[in-house]
Amino acid sequence: MTKDKSQYTKLPVHVAIIMDGNGRWAERRGLPRTEGHRKGANRLKEIVNTCLDIGIKYLTVYAFSKENWKRPITEVSTIMKLAEYFFKREFDKFKKKGVFFRHLGDLEGLPPSIRRIIVDMKSNDTPDRNYEDKRLVMNIAFNYSGRSEIIEAVKKISGKVLNGDVKPEEINEELISESMYTAGIPDPDLLIRTGGELRISNFLLWQSAYTEIWVTRTLWPDFTSKLFKKALEDYSKRDRRFGGLNIYHS
Repeated sequence: MTKDKSQYTKLPVHVAIIMDGNGRWAERRGLPRTEGHRKGANRLKEIVNTCLDIGIKYLTVYAFSKENWKRPITEVSTIMKLAEYFFKREFDKFKKKGVFFRHLGDLEGLPPSIRRIIVDMKSNDTPDRNYEDKRLVMNIAFNYSGRSEIIEAVKKISGKVLNGDVKPEEINEELISESMYTAGIPDPDLLIRTGGELRISNFLLWQSAYTEIWVTRTLWPDFTSKLFKKALEDYSKRDRRFGGLNIYHS
């Protein structure tokens, strides 16, 4: 147990983050929106290292949604270049620290260079790659849509029904969870959203049924490790009942 971890009475196993506010951060400073994305990419590195220090086991970040393709082409192009730069520059560094990467989303429509990197990420996430040294599983939701993920899960299950592998009455929550991009990963305990918006923006719709939500007005480029730890502290004080009652309440 690290010194940082010991200060929390209850630590989330899985933290999800909607990294919102890059464009607004830049606009408030009279800078192109692309500068906000560059700053945001550097902030992500800091938060990943903080997760490693504290002992978070799973981190899922919303990096690029399918709806984000509607943004100006120059902004989308910059995001793609930053993603490629981040993956190429930081992938090996974080692997050596015990980070295992997983991609959540659709490969279709992504630039070939990004697709190749994601395929390489998947090929490196195998048990023979010092799997026992895994310290953090980092899920990167890139070209992701929560509704699309559910649709894909329905298609998988429908195929199993048509093949006779599954009976309709056997479809349950466990089977649906196993058909999602996040199969084998526990649902998020805590969802952090920066930028102040009070919505989940088509992110982990199935998985977030009982996730605790923490929102800050701080824009993502200004979201420091100190604020991240504050979110963890607030989470540790919450009473999670999952639809039931606390046994100490009348």
